[in-house]
Amino acid sequence: MRRLYFPSLILVLLCLSSCSVIGGIFKAGAAVGIISVIVVIAIIIWIASMFRGK
Repeated sequence: MRRLYFPSLILVLLCLSSCSVIGGIFKAGAAVGIISVIVVIAIIIWIASMFRGK
């Protein structure tokens, strides 16, 4: 099951251009941008904790 995470993570990173993501955040507003950053950091922490195990 863990083999699925790495290819899907690479696929997401290749499909999303950082410039278009940042541009969308600024168009949506500062509050949405802050919430988006918090969600992304939470997802990164969650993925990292999955790889560390129990």
